[in-house]
Amino acid sequence: MSTEQPRIVVLDAATYGDISLREFTGKWDCTIHQVTGAEETLARIAGHSIAVTNKVVIDKSILNSPETNELRLIAVAATGTDIIDREEAIRRRVQVCNVPGYATQSVAQFTLALILELTTQAGKYIDAVKAGAWQKSPVFSLLAFPTIELQGKKLGIVGYGSIGKAVAQMARGFGIEILVAARPGATGAIPPGRISLEHLLREADIVSLHCPLTPETRNLINQQTLALMKPSAFLINTARGALIDEAALIDALRKNQIAGAALDVISKEPPPPAHPLGRAAKELDNLILTPHTAWSAREARARLLKEVEENIAAFLQGRERNRVA
Repeated sequence: MSTEQPRIVVLDAATYGDISLREFTGKWDCTIHQVTGAEETLARIAGHSIAVTNKVVIDKSILNSPETNELRLIAVAATGTDIIDREEAIRRRVQVCNVPGYATQSVAQFTLALILELTTQAGKYIDAVKAGAWQKSPVFSLLAFPTIELQGKKLGIVGYGSIGKAVAQMARGFGIEILVAARPGATGAIPPGRISLEHLLREADIVSLHCPLTPETRNLINQQTLALMKPSAFLINTARGALIDEAALIDALRKNQIAGAALDVISKEPPPPAHPLGRAAKELDNLILTPHTAWSAREARARLLKEVEENIAAFLQGRERNRVA
């Protein structure tokens, strides 16, 4: 990296909420954009040596443009880097770094919250009280929605990285048995302590997805794999929307092929009015949809930006830190 003062552009600062960027602006020449549309990305990166992005896509056409010739580092303010054409970045000698593990606690506890909501239906009971249903009950309680104890149930985890392990640790506190799937797409013998995905889907009372989106995991949950699950089973996804064939899931929920699903991620975010899952969430009692917020505890967002800052500082010092391309 040149000893010249870097020019940094932050493309989607709104995704960090109320976390201040003064640690960036106080030491570097920074241009801050709250939101960047696809048609604005090229012009906003032009003339900058470092781009910080959470969800703004930097693809081959942008990396190939003469307007981005000064770009030397893409600092992804997230763990997943599927928004970057990493092969083209390597060809262009643009480094890419990410932030692994910053939201482990946040995502894990949100996953447990979704499991608890599916099994206790606390939210529905809260709404019932607000609607006056408890006040009209002939007995002291209200038993409108069935609840399920977690003690002795089996939780199948697909993707046993830091988040998957944290979910397992939390779930054991409820007396839940943990099943761990072998890595999707892996060849060779299944490692000790893991089972095949097919076996896990047949056995688990709850299936929770925590794997990255790769060619091997895209539409991992589909018509065939949903058919393996118990009719009483629940599906949780706090990883990537495209892990699930959404049409197949909606069909399975409509037919009560599985008991329910709770999704914090979907294929298009935010969903347009015609998005099938957005419509289904309004119609189906067995589908919970939350707005990609599992990662967003304030502590996690502060940790994220601190890690991005340190990644940039390391790059400027000629050191590699969290480099993925």
